[in-house]
Amino acid sequence: MRDLIRRWSSVAPVLEQQAGRARRPLSSVRLRAPVLDPSKIVAAPVNYLDHMTEMSEENHISSLGVFLKAPSAILDPGGTIQLPYTDRRFDQEGELALIIGRRAHNVSEEAALDHVFGYTGLLDITMRGGEDRSTRKSFDTFAPLGPWLVAADEIGSPDSIDLRCSVNGGLRQSANTRDLIWGVPALVSYISSVMTLEPGDVIATGTPAGVGSINAGDTIELELSRIGSLRTSVAADHAVPCPTKGAGRGPVPPPPPEQVGD
Repeated sequence: MRDLIRRWSSVAPVLEQQAGRARRPLSSVRLRAPVLDPSKIVAAPVNYLDHMTEMSEENHISSLGVFLKAPSAILDPGGTIQLPYTDRRFDQEGELALIIGRRAHNVSEEAALDHVFGYTGLLDITMRGGEDRSTRKSFDTFAPLGPWLVAADEIGSPDSIDLRCSVNGGLRQSANTRDLIWGVPALVSYISSVMTLEPGDVIATGTPAGVGSINAGDTIELELSRIGSLRTSVAADHAVPCPTKGAGRGPVPPPPPEQVGD
């Protein structure tokens, strides 16, 4: 996919000619993640004010910067999130993600969108606790990505996308990207001042309020307007006790509404 992104200007006209011709039903194919091997996944912590409030955080992205999530955490649409530990809390965090299309180094906010290839959904699955943020978010399967990539010119402005995330059919998160503290241009500009962004790199823009615990047997669905729905299941097939001692440290969100009083 990264090679396709690099060659997009020459490939796009051919694909446009094929549009509308015979194709396979979506139900007959297995979808893979839009990008399987990005050089990096960069993620924005606390980029919605309502999430800052629910987590009782004193700082948001302008003080925290960004963090890295392991590319090996990527999971295909329809895949199964595997919880690694029996004695730790894990949460869902639904996010808009963008895919870089052109190398970006020290780009301005005004030029930032020229470096975006397209948009997709990302579930930033998170272990709560006091360990480093990248550790808690980088387990294999902890970055479901999809359901597909929508080219930037098909999306238009990324600052008015509706986001809804449900667990077992119960709505937990509902927001619009207009509420991002740092929007897409600011994120791309800042991150490119820290590290060079390469074609295929993934940027997760942050999650709104409504994050909550997930457990084996759950089903998670992330819906993004103009993009589609990313659906995953949750299991703990090989879970063991956690070897690190971060439980009980770090911010913990309140229970989601449907769990209050349980």
